[in-house]
Amino acid sequence: MRTHYCGQLRQQHLGETVTLYGWVDRRRDHGGVIFLDLRDRTGIVQIVSDPQRTPEFYHLAEKLRNEYVVQITGRVSQRPEDSLNPKLPTGEIEIYADQIELLNTVRKQLPFQVSTAETEQVREELRLKYRYLDLRRERMMKNLQLRHEVIKAIRRFLEDQQGFIEVETPVLTRSTPEGARDYLVPSRVNPGEWFALPQSPQLFKQLLMVSGLDRYYQIARCFRDEDLRADRQPEFTQLDMEMSFMSMEEILQLNEELVAHIFKSVKGVEIPRPFPRLTYAEAMDRYGSDKPDTRFGLELVDVSDVVKDIGFKVFSGAVAAGGIVKILPIPEGNAAISNVRIKPGGDLFNEAASAGAKGLAYIRVRDDGEIDTIGAIKDNLSEEQKQEILKRTGAQAGHLLLFGAGPVDMVNKTLDRLRQVIGRELNLIDPEKINLLWVTDFPMFEWNADEKRLEALHHPFTAPKPEDIDDLKTAKAQAYDLVLNGYEIGGGSRRIYQREVQERVFETIGLSSEEAYNKFGFLLDAFEYGTPPHGGIAYGVDRLVMLLAGEESIRDVIAFPKTQQARCLLTSAPAGVDAKQLKELQVASTYKPKA
Repeated sequence: MRTHYCGQLRQQHLGETVTLYGWVDRRRDHGGVIFLDLRDRTGIVQIVSDPQRTPEFYHLAEKLRNEYVVQITGRVSQRPEDSLNPKLPTGEIEIYADQIELLNTVRKQLPFQVSTAETEQVREELRLKYRYLDLRRERMMKNLQLRHEVIKAIRRFLEDQQGFIEVETPVLTRSTPEGARDYLVPSRVNPGEWFALPQSPQLFKQLLMVSGLDRYYQIARCFRDEDLRADRQPEFTQLDMEMSFMSMEEILQLNEELVAHIFKSVKGVEIPRPFPRLTYAEAMDRYGSDKPDTRFGLELVDVSDVVKDIGFKVFSGAVAAGGIVKILPIPEGNAAISNVRIKPGGDLFNEAASAGAKGLAYIRVRDDGEIDTIGAIKDNLSEEQKQEILKRTGAQAGHLLLFGAGPVDMVNKTLDRLRQVIGRELNLIDPEKINLLWVTDFPMFEWNADEKRLEALHHPFTAPKPEDIDDLKTAKAQAYDLVLNGYEIGGGSRRIYQREVQERVFETIGLSSEEAYNKFGFLLDAFEYGTPPHGGIAYGVDRLVMLLAGEESIRDVIAFPKTQQARCLLTSAPAGVDAKQLKELQVASTYKPKA
């Protein structure tokens, strides 16, 4: 029987006979004495096979190679002074192997080295194809253990301290609008009808509040058929919560305690509370983003009123068309950023263009404090306007001022992107800093230009602020997002719990009474039976763990993730299916491969 895991052994175990299982991480032959690094999920310990002290199994130790699976029984001994390894938690001891049993070998050449001593960079495609090998690596094993610790901390806080009950909600459910694309599942026993995999448990958790459950949570699997990025997956995990009879302030306070508990339990970090708050309008005005990274400055400055009447039509025309003109002020930007990078073909120009901008206007502040610019800006700015710009931006000698002009969304997106790129380049972002904040007071709706209608900014079950109930089209929502270092890690709201309000919201987003009842009649009916005020939140567990682990992709904190093309390279999914299966489901494909 196994007595210990490899990474558990310390000096306190000296003299004990232990039995370990694991993989050979490395093998080294030092003049007749063989050293093995034995690895399991807890870490590495050094095994010694000596022909003098442990002769019986020495011949077997000679044959072992990387990733062979073995059982080792031996005595825990003190390492010699000259071979201590302070980099390993087990670096003061070693195991003299009295018995070695080879459990399995490696029969093919390894596609990449697994050993923790190897530092080679392995292509992600290869790592995902042989994920079972990739997960043996120290970095990936630590990430999965961290994920486990996060979920364990969540469960202990919610269940033991706050009285939440975990309830599983259906995975096969009804397709609903107002979200990303659904993953659809045909029903064999109900021909022509379809299930959808849940994008979230939203409606079921609201119905649980109607049922009187009061405090619900779930570590929920969710599915969205959407275009992917580094922090998105087609299937993902979220912490889902819903609470009855709690005000928005009470919900925010409870969630601050939860997040602080996670950081304390998992990272040993004390998070100060309460968390700062920004309204949606403030966040967009100052940072151009509703998930701002506040670890550094470079705040945006609106100068629309200053330039609205100048002869430079790029600026005045933008304001006249209902847009804005904003500035990204960059201290010491003159020294760090050349004109070539701002002009067409430059990297900063390309960043702006990818956000929809047609160009980048700029001003440099010379060492004498005078504005240095070119062309139409220079010719059309009065001295008074120049001084007002300098005053608002706080610009001094060496500052570079980058302008964004045009529609509000485009300008904010452009300058937000440039702010992040330049912030990283100039080393303005402290990677050890933890900045959490709430963004509140979101608009209820945004205009969908493609469909020529309003749509819910979060989802159509979000409650409007009471003072805005009479004009839903311009109402603010009782919604809140939690942002960590520029990433949204959680979002929620207080919910609508009165049928007449819910019906008005459906009407506002263009659903007829018949359409609304066809899709959400079960929810509207439930509201007739004494629904309590309630609200909730959902956290992206994958994204939260990614940030805690210091990774740049959520794929590195998920055991078996999909690629950015929504494929599993390990199992070659998705894949075709037998015609017999499709016939049973009464489904036929209309897909025609390109010639």
